[in-house]
Amino acid sequence: MRLLIVLKQFLQDIRKQKLRTFLTTFGIIWGTAATIILVAFGEGLYKYQQKRFHGLGDRITIIWSGRTSRPYNGLPKNRRIRFTDEDVDMLKREVHGISVASPEYSRSASITYKRKTFNQDLLGIYPEWGIARNIIPEAGGRFIDEIDQEYRKRVVFLGTKVRDNLFGEGVNPVGEYVTIKGVPFLVIGVMKDKSQNSSYSGRDRHKMFVASTTFQTMFDRRYPNNMVYQVAEGVSSGAVLKKVYSSLGRKYKFDPDDEEALMVWDTVKSEEQWKPFFEGFKLFLGIIGVFTLIVGGIGTANIMYVVVKERTREIGVKIALGATRAHIMGQIIFESLLITAAGGTLGFFVAKFFEFIFPKFGLGEYVGDPIIAADAVIVTISIIGGMGFLAGFFPARRASRLNPVEALRL
Repeated sequence: MRLLIVLKQFLQDIRKQKLRTFLTTFGIIWGTAATIILVAFGEGLYKYQQKRFHGLGDRITIIWSGRTSRPYNGLPKNRRIRFTDEDVDMLKREVHGISVASPEYSRSASITYKRKTFNQDLLGIYPEWGIARNIIPEAGGRFIDEIDQEYRKRVVFLGTKVRDNLFGEGVNPVGEYVTIKGVPFLVIGVMKDKSQNSSYSGRDRHKMFVASTTFQTMFDRRYPNNMVYQVAEGVSSGAVLKKVYSSLGRKYKFDPDDEEALMVWDTVKSEEQWKPFFEGFKLFLGIIGVFTLIVGGIGTANIMYVVVKERTREIGVKIALGATRAHIMGQIIFESLLITAAGGTLGFFVAKFFEFIFPKFGLGEYVGDPIIAADAVIVTISIIGGMGFLAGFFPARRASRLNPVEALRL
């Protein structure tokens, strides 16, 4: 019953201050929507960049051979380290936490189909290389498999752009023959195009892939250009890398602490390094939105001060009849919370509509699509609730301290 009375009084106050209440509520709607949308853009940009970074591979480390920089066990420094396929197999056996690993042979080679010929990067790899590097075949094709590897089969898997240049965009070339450096190869698949913003030898869409054994036979190569391994989920990439140094150091007799003996790119570590930037960026955008929200809170406080002033006689009567300070304050704070809650709710739906409609403009390729995260909504609700309480608390405290005799005279 008391709640209905408070709501009735609230509606009467709104009717008396229609324009002021509308502008205040609009300010809260705008502030709420701006806060959530700005943080959603920060989250969307982070997820988009993360997706593009993972186009290179998920939790992978790339290793190149280097030269020792320290003497070790009587051996001089400046010795060149050159690993082989056997080292890859050794690491998979000895180092816990490596899920897949592959050598990587590469060189430029000419590819020909009918009258079209051009040079392209050719890679020789293990079949599991595709797992580590997020290579997914288009429908109707496949990647290099164990049979291709074992029997040195002359089959090739094409990057998206290689297919487009040879056969035309969107054409399925599976089953066609091309020649690579004058040798016929059967096309077994085409890479499904992916977002990729990082690489160490060019984007995957511009490459051709064959089994490492086939590559070795064609070019008489023993030493790979580099090796790639993937760290299992939940395993520290740093701990795995220390074991890799230890294992290879034992075989090639170099100091496991000699970082120049191997050149390493730990993509997990790289991702951890740029993640704080995006967290700070989201925080910055959120702060901008909060300032907009505070303007709406100030408007709410002004509304409540006007309400207290217009209801001074009524409040004096209530106090004279025995109303407690808690009752007076509770009613005014409740009305303040209703205004901010209504504006916050509408602002949230505006932000959700924006999240839904923005991807249809096709701009996500440049800035990412906004993603409304639960933590951003919770923080915004907390700010709105606190702001609504403070906007009502100070006018309510002033009203509860009125002298009933003086209030009745006004």
